[in-house]
Amino acid sequence: MKVSGDWLDNPASQGLCAALSDAGYKALFVGGCVRNALLGVPVGDTDLATDALPETVSKLAISAGFKVIPTGIDHGTVTVIAGGTPHEVTTFRRDVETDGRRAVVAFSGDVAEDAARRDFTMNALYATADGTVIDPLGNLPDLLARRIRFVGDPDQRIREDYLRILRFFRFHAHYGDPMQGIDSDGLAACAELAEGLDNLSAERIGAEVKKLLSAPDPAPSVAAMAQAGILHHILPGADARALAPLVHLESGLAPRWQRRLAVLGGDHDHLRLSRAETGTVRHIRDEIGSTTTPAALGYLYGPDIAADTVLARAAVLEWPLPPDWQADVLRGVQTAFPIRAADLAPLAGPALGQRLKTLKSNWLRADLHPDRATLLAILPDGG
Repeated sequence: MKVSGDWLDNPASQGLCAALSDAGYKALFVGGCVRNALLGVPVGDTDLATDALPETVSKLAISAGFKVIPTGIDHGTVTVIAGGTPHEVTTFRRDVETDGRRAVVAFSGDVAEDAARRDFTMNALYATADGTVIDPLGNLPDLLARRIRFVGDPDQRIREDYLRILRFFRFHAHYGDPMQGIDSDGLAACAELAEGLDNLSAERIGAEVKKLLSAPDPAPSVAAMAQAGILHHILPGADARALAPLVHLESGLAPRWQRRLAVLGGDHDHLRLSRAETGTVRHIRDEIGSTTTPAALGYLYGPDIAADTVLARAAVLEWPLPPDWQADVLRGVQTAFPIRAADLAPLAGPALGQRLKTLKSNWLRADLHPDRATLLAILPDGG
């Protein structure tokens, strides 16, 4: 079996492979690029594995005219900038010692040893420079069937890095066959070792949660997380029941993890979201139970948060979507409040501010319909 694609034919990538192979070393594409190419989905990062030591990789790449960045040289990884594209080149390795967050590794000349330390079977596939797939552990059937399974013993793989618990569910959401249930052995191991998540940094957990919730349909994976007790560890108090209805309501719209996180509820403070991300989720949550119209939401928050709120409200409260809600959101985005301070002269100072606030509140409750003349004539005292 062979893989193909622009990522493989890239002259810079081929040149990097040649720099290694011409010196007598193996140069194999590995991981996501091979996996995605075989699944027929877009390829992002282009990574390589080799039996050359990091210092040798650096020397050969520099001699070939490429820029080298020693991003993880202690763990065998250097980043080679070839043709403007970063390539992570990692020496075959095996784990010597792990503590659930980081590993001490020993370099290896055996691709099978390298494959045996990877997380999931679909990530333990390699390809030569001409696209020939190399499957050291016989994992290709899992990928073709879109089965997400840990390499070897799930308990051991998880104990090496507890983030693999979340990656297990994230990979199932992105790459798993929706007609198949989640792997029972992997799920059992995740449930048993869930407390290991408490030792991970908020940044790592938050990044995985965002990737998971950005999947086309993360609802089955999140439901399995709730069943296994995983969701409680990362989002105390979360409730996954509204997520599947939300995904159904989103039909035809791009996934947004912010609205999906909002409908899950729970305590997300420990996910270490940015201030802007936290604000978005909080706005959606605060407005789910409000009576703010789609147009008023568009005016107050802009198109994305407004749409998120309308969808989240319908999912959580089990309401139908309002008729023409998208047009109403756009109307709100494009509408300006018709009253200016000069319209309320001679009011000034706090009295002016309070009058503007009252008029705007009434205008928003009236779905942005009253024009300037109506507000000034009918609502001179705020109602």
